[in-house]
Amino acid sequence: MLRYSLIFLVVAIIAGVLGFGGIAGAASDIAKILFFVFLVLVVISVITGRK
Repeated sequence: MLRYSLIFLVVAIIAGVLGFGGIAGAASDIAKILFFVFLVLVVISVITGRK
């Protein structure tokens, strides 16, 4: 999931540089959501002791 978050972040940066504001904003929002879901899953995994 972290991988997808980084992919959307790169897409957002490239779209922002090329001037596609709407696409950059959407990709940035998706990257943020995926990153926070990843963090929640990591915390749950650490608390329960699973790998």
